[in-house]
Amino acid sequence: MVTRLRMLRGAGLALAVVAFALAGPARADEPPQPRNEAAAPAGQKGGRGGSAQNATQASPSASDRRLPGDSTTRQTLDLPGRTLRFAATAGSIRVFDEKGEPLADIAVTSYELDGADRATRPVTFLFNGGPGASSAWLQFGAVGPWRLPLDGEGLSPSASPEVKPNAETWLDFTDLVFIDPVGTGYSRVIASGEDARKRFYSVDGDVNSIALVIRRWLEKHDRLTSPKYVTGESYGGIRGPKVVRQLQIQHGVGVKGLILVSPLLDFREFSGSSLLQYVATLPSYVAVAREARGPVKRADLADVEAYARGEFLADLVKGEADKEATNRLADKVAELTGIDQAVSRRLAGRFDVSEFRREFDRKNGMVTGRYDGSVRGLDPYPDSSGSRFGDPSGDALQAPLTSAAVDVLTRKLNWRPDGSYEVLNGAVEHNWNFGGGINPPQSLSELRQILATDAKLNVLVAHGLFDLATPYFGTKRVLDQLPAFATSRVKFVVYPGGHMFYSRDGSRQALRGEVEALIRE
Repeated sequence: MVTRLRMLRGAGLALAVVAFALAGPARADEPPQPRNEAAAPAGQKGGRGGSAQNATQASPSASDRRLPGDSTTRQTLDLPGRTLRFAATAGSIRVFDEKGEPLADIAVTSYELDGADRATRPVTFLFNGGPGASSAWLQFGAVGPWRLPLDGEGLSPSASPEVKPNAETWLDFTDLVFIDPVGTGYSRVIASGEDARKRFYSVDGDVNSIALVIRRWLEKHDRLTSPKYVTGESYGGIRGPKVVRQLQIQHGVGVKGLILVSPLLDFREFSGSSLLQYVATLPSYVAVAREARGPVKRADLADVEAYARGEFLADLVKGEADKEATNRLADKVAELTGIDQAVSRRLAGRFDVSEFRREFDRKNGMVTGRYDGSVRGLDPYPDSSGSRFGDPSGDALQAPLTSAAVDVLTRKLNWRPDGSYEVLNGAVEHNWNFGGGINPPQSLSELRQILATDAKLNVLVAHGLFDLATPYFGTKRVLDQLPAFATSRVKFVVYPGGHMFYSRDGSRQALRGEVEALIRE
């Protein structure tokens, strides 16, 4: 779930408009009667593991690319104080174009508790971000029946990929449906030609496909009357509100709650010219510095948040032409972070994320993580004048997480697609159409709309203190701009940890408690 957010690519890219037809209710692979449905209105885990070349190779025929039929198995999970019995279904939902031709198979893994009233049992749909991240991060990191340890000894490519029963699974109080957008997990375009892929690799096309999959799953499993929740991580912060809005206005499906984990809601402050990016990241930089000396909670950063909103921002606005303000700012940043004063003055106190990650512990040849700044690793080129390092808090997880996902799907759930499982597909991000013009992607408009449309809808937003990919204070700033009717139904929580803060036992347990309270209320 985790995401490498990109700077918004240049103007001139047109928003893709995509139409999907409804697959028939009898079988997921049964072609529909042609029907134009859910046309897009006009109007970031990123990563490695793929390449632009892979994304542009000619596709095999649709019959060669199709995923196998669904596999449903009965499962028993022994946990402290209870035993959960449930049906696990691994499979896919086919998406068609407006002519009834198959476009893509989107992989879905669902867990439904035995003995529950299907009409009243909540169901939660979950996806990660990227674009290009599969749902494995949320499924095996925090929410699903089985969990892969993602910290301590688990933070290594050679760590055992063996999953363990997850005591913090949400299955106690909601059924779970994990969605892998096209190009992630085993989800794939099955139509030939590059045009089909372009339909999905765009802000609107992606949202349309996910909303359609949610509705199709509800119909297929007779769950239209169930209370429904949507959870998105990272770029899922862009997807989440937009998907809920699509469900409300295009599919006739109401959602009771939206849960956003380490979200990005607005790309505008992440451009190279934005001063607000420095306001957003400063509290997380200081959290990393203080964590090196001992445990840190958000309450311990009240002074930094006040400084970031006040004197820091005021000195930033004065600009580097004001030497007194610039030196004052740079010296304060050096004092708060522990970075050498001379370095801070050279950068005018304006550290972008890559600069902070390298300078924080450069004297020891170490770099911090991007997903989790409290994690440090060796700089492979410590004497280089350029930044040539990966992410010690994220790169190490891809191998064990990929192996764990494949093992669970094939061995436990008896579903065996061909091809490779993409836990973090860089080709998706590389080819993504973020749109063009003067309006970078943002979901705050949809967030306002869904809260205004449904007075019963509530939102939970959760972040990690040490997340440098989607810093918590950036989200807090934009949420503070919501009108009163919205803020009263949006809860904001911050836990020790990084982008995947749920890798920490205490933070994962706290998140589960908040989600359970939201769903049971």
